[in-house]
Amino acid sequence: MTAPAMSTPSPSLPTGSPDRPVWRRVRGLGTALLLAALTACSRGTPGPVPLDPAALAAVDPAPGVPRTALARAVDDLFAADRMGETRALLVFSGGRLVAERYGPGFDRDTRQIGWSMSKTITAVLIGLLVSDGRLRLDETAPVPAWQRSGDARGEITLRQLLQMRSGLRHSEGGSPLWRADEVRMLFLDGRDDMAAYAEAQPLEAEPGRRFEYSSATSVILADLAARALTDSADPAIRRQTVAEYLRTRLFEPAGLRSMVAEYDAAGTMIGSSMVHATARDWGRFGEFLRTGGAVRGAQVLPRGWIEFMTRPSPRNPGYGAQLWLNRPQADGAVVLLPGRAPADAFACIGHLGQYVLVSPRQKLTIVRLGHSDPAQRRRVLDGLADILALFPRR
Repeated sequence: MTAPAMSTPSPSLPTGSPDRPVWRRVRGLGTALLLAALTACSRGTPGPVPLDPAALAAVDPAPGVPRTALARAVDDLFAADRMGETRALLVFSGGRLVAERYGPGFDRDTRQIGWSMSKTITAVLIGLLVSDGRLRLDETAPVPAWQRSGDARGEITLRQLLQMRSGLRHSEGGSPLWRADEVRMLFLDGRDDMAAYAEAQPLEAEPGRRFEYSSATSVILADLAARALTDSADPAIRRQTVAEYLRTRLFEPAGLRSMVAEYDAAGTMIGSSMVHATARDWGRFGEFLRTGGAVRGAQVLPRGWIEFMTRPSPRNPGYGAQLWLNRPQADGAVVLLPGRAPADAFACIGHLGQYVLVSPRQKLTIVRLGHSDPAQRRRVLDGLADILALFPRR
């Protein structure tokens, strides 16, 4: 694009002279402005990236915060090159769904795996059984294999299992991956009776003395739930009994109608990782936790149990009972958003970047489901923090 030719000012009149004809001064000013604009264009001055129409359509017309800003923050989480694959992103504010967007191939009816978010479902199941008087938090866990005389594992309490401080030798991750206990338990030699595999591991620390995150521990909790509900060793009866209890005591009262759990060949719920639900129901579960276990004023689970789940473990301030807290971990690692989210925020977190992030102070629940590598997951968390920052801290 070529700029129009400029006229040469009269030598007897300086360019800025007030005696210069008005039309020349105006034309000169217009030419200068045009040249400045062209120069800016040639330098590639960045402007705001156009907002994807799908992003704006995904946000409620009155979300309680600037709609365009929320739409842009949601849109950022669908940037595949930085975030990996985001399959669902939902924002609940004050109990109202104010943003909802899905990736290609996914929609509001798609059940998605929670991976380790399933652990929090298991903790709520245990809480219901404790409230029914079928299990006791500070009594030793009734695992038959630990009841032999002289077996120190018989000192492990239900509380210690919930807070990931059983002392059992359970390895999570590491290299080579196939040696890790959660891989062996889920997919290799432990897969047919996962609880038996988890419960057979020896102690490596005194019960209660050390925090160690462990998927095998959550399967032990699921086995205890089945044993509390039925004396039968028949896998079909164990599976049916636990599924029916979950349906009538949690899933239906909390409106989690799509939620289903998988069971191993021994009839034990795979309470570490294999619960599936739609993104909306994962969000409703987050809301259930945010409201202290109440649904529309009805207390489904005692509020005190949610308070216990969100209270720091004695051995790790960043972990509660099968739930991550917004504090640095015992080893200094940062799992959530200390400093960028309220201190009372907490989250269910699953493998590959599954998040149900709850901020009680802001009356917010955010769901992100997808597939992201470790570096991308850090950026996903930053994106979730950007959404949180749009909403006031009440």
